[in-house]
Amino acid sequence: MLQDNDLLSIQEVRAKVDKAWNAWHSYRGFNQQQVDTIVEAMAFAARGAALRLAEMAVEETGYGRVKDKVAKNMLAADLLPRRMQGMKTIGIIRELPDERVVEIAEPVGVVAAILPTTNPTSTAIYKTLIALKAGNAIVHSPHPRAKACSCATIDVLSRAATAAGAPEGIIQCVTQATMEGTHELMRHKHTALILSTGGSGIVKAAYSSGKPAYGVGPGNVPVLVDTTANVSDSVTKILSGKTFDFGTLCSSEQTLVAEKKLREPILAALTSQGAHLCDASQTTALGKLLFRHGTTVNADCVGQDPRKIAQMAGFSVADSTTVLIAELGGIGAGHPLSAEKLSPVLSLYFVDDFNKAVEACQAILRFGGLGHTCGIYTEDEAKAREYGRLMPAFRVLVNTPTPQGSTGITTNVFPAMTLGCGAMAGNSTGDNVTPLHLINTKRLAWAVRKPEEAFPPRLEEPVLSSQSVNKDAVASAVERYLSKRGLTDGQVAAGLNQASVSSIVDRFLADRGMPVSSPVVAADCGCDLPAKPKPEPSTFVAPTPATPPPPVPKIELADFVCENDIRQAINQGRKIYIGKKSIVTPSARDLGIQYDVLVVAER
Repeated sequence: MLQDNDLLSIQEVRAKVDKAWNAWHSYRGFNQQQVDTIVEAMAFAARGAALRLAEMAVEETGYGRVKDKVAKNMLAADLLPRRMQGMKTIGIIRELPDERVVEIAEPVGVVAAILPTTNPTSTAIYKTLIALKAGNAIVHSPHPRAKACSCATIDVLSRAATAAGAPEGIIQCVTQATMEGTHELMRHKHTALILSTGGSGIVKAAYSSGKPAYGVGPGNVPVLVDTTANVSDSVTKILSGKTFDFGTLCSSEQTLVAEKKLREPILAALTSQGAHLCDASQTTALGKLLFRHGTTVNADCVGQDPRKIAQMAGFSVADSTTVLIAELGGIGAGHPLSAEKLSPVLSLYFVDDFNKAVEACQAILRFGGLGHTCGIYTEDEAKAREYGRLMPAFRVLVNTPTPQGSTGITTNVFPAMTLGCGAMAGNSTGDNVTPLHLINTKRLAWAVRKPEEAFPPRLEEPVLSSQSVNKDAVASAVERYLSKRGLTDGQVAAGLNQASVSSIVDRFLADRGMPVSSPVVAADCGCDLPAKPKPEPSTFVAPTPATPPPPVPKIELADFVCENDIRQAINQGRKIYIGKKSIVTPSARDLGIQYDVLVVAER
């Protein structure tokens, strides 16, 4: 009997998304304590099944090692829930009393989880726990080559959640996953958000679905061994990361970069710990085996024992071999082993100095690991900081194996199996994805000011210059200012004409110690004076004098007041006294009245 597997998969997806959607409407009413009880019950069940599920994963996919898959399961079932304890994800999650703002979590709804074949059980545990911690439902789409172990994992979690009080159907698994069915899951009207882990094709499909999505990119991880590092200890840690689950984690080390002066010590440390140094012909054969189509690694080599990979490449190695080492003469398309290998194959690249090593690590990331992860071994904190500043990666790990460091086993980054690569790699985030990425936050905000109080005057620092000012130019500008207000040339306003204004300007400049012979005009008085460019404005805060200013023995009336004078007076906490013959620019008058600086007085 013929059957359409794509149609069956689409029908199953629709039914299970609807079921999860209905369950979520009940679950969204649960409080934080109820949610946390369910999450802990799932984590407890997953810890108990960690070994069985790891064995199933290795048996079904043929990738990795059981003991390391147990460690990854425990990362998701033990370290992750411990880190989530006390995390507020339901209802009010934060209050800011000083700002009069309350933040309230809003779950997104149904999360679509696309699972990989390299980490099929640990990723299922991780995604389920963070989704339900955030108050959501979840529907998983397993990789076809890891369907049995993924579905078994999800069954363990679903049973535990239901027993702890979760609505039945809150966790779903597509048992007949096909590519068409997975696309239907991502596009379904009730799917709110996608967590996509897998190859670049499925990640691109997630971002093209029209739904919010968190996807990840490849992790072509470079590791720099600095001259200040302990070479033996560094190599030990690098090999422990490179061989972890036979290199199936995307954050495992791919290329070791060091200065040429460290070449012999590094080679000696590698061989003493079971590494096989490939010769030129073996390196060529290895490259042809691992990369038959561009930079996409041969799936038959992913997560395999190094002895098996060597045999597939046409050469043999010792039974004690832990990793295959290939020294490179360059980085890029002409050197295929400088790409991500997802296997216990480590490339070496030696350069002249630290700066060249940094440049090499940048090139490796750009060749296929942009935004993901890199590492450095150094005892020089300044070098570590500089490396972190320059690397186009969002996890820069210091003195630790990169798989364990990036996932939070040996560092304090958030424990995660979904590691964002940021905008530089086309990802929505550069973070390790947490429950907080699976909620939206709404804010309850009280009025704290009137509309007219939201935009106070932006006062500048005084811009008076010690440069010379041309007196006649200033006087002429003031005359033009008066003329614009109906005082034509030759008329007198309040006893003022150009000659008297010129005299006032003389005194104004002399009081400020400014010569009057140069043609430079440096003060902006709010009229038509040529002015130097204004600095970027800053909000003025009037200081409170530590001690009261001494009493003024005699009131001096200002002959001419511009905006800068007002600013100085505000800063100094003093008044400016003006009389009938004082010239006050409009901007100075407005500012002076606002801050109560101007005082009308007589001599």
